[in-house]
Amino acid sequence: MDFGVVLQTDPPAWRVVDLARQAELYGFSHVWTFDSHVLWQEPFVIYSQILAATHRVTVGPMVTNPATRDPTVTASLFATLNSMFGNRTVCGIGRGDSSVRVTGGRPVTLAHLRAAIEVIRPLANGGVAGHRGGKLRLPWGEASRLPIWVAAYGPKALALTGEIGDGFILQLADPDVTAWSIAAVRRAAAEAGRDPDTVTICVAAPAYVTDGTDTGLAHGRDQCRWFGGMVGNHVADIVARYGAGGTAVPAALSDYVTGRAGYDYNAHGRAGNSSADFVPDEVIDRFCLIGPPETHVRRLGELAALGVDQFAVYLQHDHKDATLAAYGEKIIPRAGTRLAARL
Repeated sequence: MDFGVVLQTDPPAWRVVDLARQAELYGFSHVWTFDSHVLWQEPFVIYSQILAATHRVTVGPMVTNPATRDPTVTASLFATLNSMFGNRTVCGIGRGDSSVRVTGGRPVTLAHLRAAIEVIRPLANGGVAGHRGGKLRLPWGEASRLPIWVAAYGPKALALTGEIGDGFILQLADPDVTAWSIAAVRRAAAEAGRDPDTVTICVAAPAYVTDGTDTGLAHGRDQCRWFGGMVGNHVADIVARYGAGGTAVPAALSDYVTGRAGYDYNAHGRAGNSSADFVPDEVIDRFCLIGPPETHVRRLGELAALGVDQFAVYLQHDHKDATLAAYGEKIIPRAGTRLAARL
């Protein structure tokens, strides 16, 4: 299993770059950021600095969308970074949440998302894309290579991911929902004539390493409760489309939003977000990884057994440096396979 870290581009940007450097030193392979241009600073500017300050990590948004960025611009951004730093980018993309809702917009349709990917992929991989009745290429971008990972929750979005995604991003770590989602993506890939095993599976969720006490657990839960509110935005959309209590989505995903009363995007992705007060401890325990190192190692083993290729740590809490250190020194070495030097 690979490990990523998900950062917010809060100022100062150099703090984001420093966290990315620490992540690389601790063995993380990917550095992701939010992409919400009003709430936080512009991520692609910061990616350039992260790539310049590191040696191996891959960077990308978790996630961008085709509403706030024209797909030809998105492709050019990635291809430029790849030209400068040697194909070290990945495009996480979805329908849009905070970046579009804060500016008065709405998430795009799945048809719009598919069309955008069909432009971004060829342009950012040295090919030719059909666009607005014509054909385009980046004449300077022939060597660029960009995997596209699609973020999804609902049945139709999961099907789209399996049909066209190089990877699948699931933003929660609940084992039941993870198993259901991966099965849906792989089924759609097979039906589209693809090898399901070629779709990279990424689970992203907050991780908070505690001292094993009840007090530490309670604090970790409160620091990560915001995540249930964020996921609730997407789940509420799914419930509005498919209804509650049906068979379209598992109850483990949909039941907890019944107490949701609204959402304040000014506190989006932040510990202490009062819009997440409806999220119970039981949901936080399922959606996130909270506890001493052995709890994280056990949960990661469960995710790996389900087919998860990467776990990406949301780092939006008061334990950023300590979490990176704990993962690098106590969790990543135990969650992976260590080869013996002497046989």
